[in-house]
Amino acid sequence: MSGSTDARRARAFLQHAAEPTNPILARYVAQVGPVDAAHRIAECSAPSDVLTESRRHVRWQLADTSLRTAAQLGARFVIPEDDEWPTGVFGGLSTLAAADDTLGGPPLGLWIHGEPRLDELATARSVAILGARAATGYGEHHAAEFAYALASREVAVFSGAAYGIDGAAHRGALATDRPAATVAVLPCGIDGGYPAGHVGLLQRIATSGAVVSEYPPGVPPARHRFLQRHRLLAAISRTTVVIEAGLRSGARHAARLAAELGRPVLAIPGPVSSAASAGCHRLIQDGTARLVTSADDVIAVIDEPEEANTEPEAAVPADVASRS
Repeated sequence: MSGSTDARRARAFLQHAAEPTNPILARYVAQVGPVDAAHRIAECSAPSDVLTESRRHVRWQLADTSLRTAAQLGARFVIPEDDEWPTGVFGGLSTLAAADDTLGGPPLGLWIHGEPRLDELATARSVAILGARAATGYGEHHAAEFAYALASREVAVFSGAAYGIDGAAHRGALATDRPAATVAVLPCGIDGGYPAGHVGLLQRIATSGAVVSEYPPGVPPARHRFLQRHRLLAAISRTTVVIEAGLRSGARHAARLAAELGRPVLAIPGPVSSAASAGCHRLIQDGTARLVTSADDVIAVIDEPEEANTEPEAAVPADVASRS
């Protein structure tokens, strides 16, 4: 890592000062930089709207504890000032946030448990495999099969470590025994052990791939954090594949965000009578997703010429643009 210790501690503090995805906090950090923003919030000298959004009695000790806990886990806090930060990957999130203030912009930083570098994980050959928690046997089978076939061909498989499709995708990728085969993006701290039934799976992912979160250690999962996690999955992976999704599922939401970022979205069809596949069918019908039936179909999209899969231009936040 090459980012300054001051910036790292400041960004960890800011993640405790308010939800890391808070748009008012994000605009203030972009305006004055993370170090000044953190000190002014700590000293209660920040603008009133920023202080209104900030948690009362936030202390620097929280940042220090988070950084220490991460180090004890063998994890690290990667920030935009680091060489490891994937510059440009999260830029489109600024555009999404400008259009919808319930969505966070680029993350303040990411907590990584695993050896692979973040900028290497956010590669053109990556795919997010998403779908229902209450998956059918059909869905779990295809999630595992797709993930295994893709990981075997050096495509990093991202998912959310939830039950159902997510877990099946991670297990399929891990079966290849290929380093950095799969990455879990969590809606809670990397030490949260969530969901409880996947603690062992998360340990396996961290050992051979990576577990990623924009929430500091100790932060529990919450409904709004699942929604914010979707935008990270959509941004950090270059292609999104939906295996099973209901009409109101989180996977369908993530797919729409990926499409808005200009990323390819793919979906596999299911039985016409299956409510678990209704969201996939709708994504295909309305043109958001292309229909795929095999890992070869996915590879063909991933390996399309770069100009075929361009994302919208987005302004680079001021605190990142200042990097040299």
